[in-house]
Amino acid sequence: MPNITLSMDKKLIEKSRKYAEKQGKSLNALIRELLQKTVNTGSSSKNTNRLFELMDRAAGNSKGKKWSREEIYDRKVLH
Repeated sequence: MPNITLSMDKKLIEKSRKYAEKQGKSLNALIRELLQKTVNTGSSSKNTNRLFELMDRAAGNSKGKKWSREEIYDRKVLH
């Protein structure tokens, strides 16, 4: 199988390796699977691209408000 070289931010690589390890995979296998899913999905990739286009055009404005992970996933609202 031919090899390729990728350049990524060091922190992204570290996080990706940890994620891959939790999935029981090598980083190489994880990247290969993600690329295969992305390239081989046909109409799904068209739908995904359309979704990103719509997200880019969305008129949302947080007015600078930032939320913490805890605030976003606060389950108190469900009680």
